[in-house]
Amino acid sequence: MSVHAKARKPHPRHAILRLLGPGLVAGAADDDPSGVATYSQAGAQFGYGLLWTVIITYPFMVAIQVVSARIGRATGKGVVANMRGVFPAWAMAWIVILMLAANTINIAADLAAMGSALALVIGGKGALYALLLGAACVALEVLAPYRRYAPFLKGLTMVLFFYVGTVLTIRVPWAQVAWGALWPHYALDRDAIVTVVAVFGTTISPYVFFWQAAEEVEDMKLARATRALRDYHASTKPVLRRIGIDTAVGMGFSNVIAACIIVTTAATLHAEGVTQIDTSAQAAEALRPLAGDLTFLLFALGILGTGLLAVPVLAGSAAYAVAEAFDWRSSLELKPLEARGFYAIIAGSTLIGAVIGLSPLDPIKMLFWSAVINGVVAAPVMAVMMRIASSRKAMGPAVAGPALRVGGWAATAVMALVVVAMLASWAA
Repeated sequence: MSVHAKARKPHPRHAILRLLGPGLVAGAADDDPSGVATYSQAGAQFGYGLLWTVIITYPFMVAIQVVSARIGRATGKGVVANMRGVFPAWAMAWIVILMLAANTINIAADLAAMGSALALVIGGKGALYALLLGAACVALEVLAPYRRYAPFLKGLTMVLFFYVGTVLTIRVPWAQVAWGALWPHYALDRDAIVTVVAVFGTTISPYVFFWQAAEEVEDMKLARATRALRDYHASTKPVLRRIGIDTAVGMGFSNVIAACIIVTTAATLHAEGVTQIDTSAQAAEALRPLAGDLTFLLFALGILGTGLLAVPVLAGSAAYAVAEAFDWRSSLELKPLEARGFYAIIAGSTLIGAVIGLSPLDPIKMLFWSAVINGVVAAPVMAVMMRIASSRKAMGPAVAGPALRVGGWAATAVMALVVVAMLASWAA
């Protein structure tokens, strides 16, 4: 038998899985426990009336995430490293400080929600669980090299199917769901505006595009023979195709899960008159008497699983941003002593977040301030990303085409409008 006859083509399922990586993890991490709380509140308060938000945000998410992934893959550097040549030093410092603060607050809220969810399932003290879960996240991210950690994160995305399971355990009026998704119907009052702003803010977050760009660089480093696309044109088309598929699937996955959470809480909590949800754990607890133990368990386990995925992404994206701003060595493939500053940010932001989660601070206020900071940071960062992605000098053959430029700038404009609406609702 010839050598060619012995060669086997990869199974189609395996070929598809190889296309999925940073985009899938970024999309799944976007549905963190804080996001679960936001989507739960949208469903509980407005029923199916805000389902359209997860449809309209999808193209904007895909566009800006493709831009971030292309920047990482084309230049061999993360978003912040590319921004250093565009922003003045003082502006760069403020952006990094604000992002670090927002991510740490978000980690605090997520760990608190994870601890509360675990306490609901097995009993015990949620605060202690939050601290232990934070320590476990740090240990995994610091001690496991990227080549082993990346598959773990990819596998962890499957926990989001718990939220698909919650929909399958309840009775859903699908005609009303379709109507809510395609035709918004609610009073355009302050509460509706605030909730829409919250959904957009939790869906398009700076940490997600910082993470995806950084992981494209990590993947490039693992493939030792691969160079940045602007220096090696031959592989441009297949790489860009892979980035497009990975991102479209990851962001689609994220929004499908968001829709499942809204549908679950709308069909149960809203239908029974429960219209105020402050945390994701509170949503899970409220589901038990209305939808049964199985729905409660799936929802609570989903909170725990998404937190285990999101907290390392939040800490990691903050560490990449700080390290790139100060030109430190930064890679999850490096050993802790080879990148002390980078790993110190990961450990510090996670453990400080865990301690904040133990405090009596209101988790809703923490999420509010995190959303405000993310909104303020997102719009200028996205604008600079679009400038970089549109530069043939910076991007080479991976430069953004007309369609991507339109989508990316539209996402930037939408995020700027969200910031204005958020600040206006806050001042009202």
